Amino acid sequence: MSGDASSLVAHTVKPGYPLLARQMKVQGSVILQALIGKDGMIQNLQILSGPPILAKAAEDAVRQWHFKPHYEGADAVETRALITVNFTISTN
Repeated sequence: MSGDASSLVAHTVKPGYPLLARQMKVQGSVILQALIGKDGMIQNLQILSGPPILAKAAEDAVRQWHFKPHYEGADAVETRALITVNFTISTN
């Protein structure tokens, strides 16, 4: 996730690694663009890039994330964030 967006996350959910992707040893990053509402909830989420076999798991997890509201002055406003979800298979 971009540095400024990571400080705005109040709650994250770690994605599950799809079994087929693990069996096929597919690793990589899924990049998503989120529209975050005034209440800190994701209003819209788009997959921008990444292995298709991992994209759904990343999207499902990020949809459950909660963000701290973004303020301009005293008013909460909608904001956009680029989120990168990395999938790596540990070897230990």
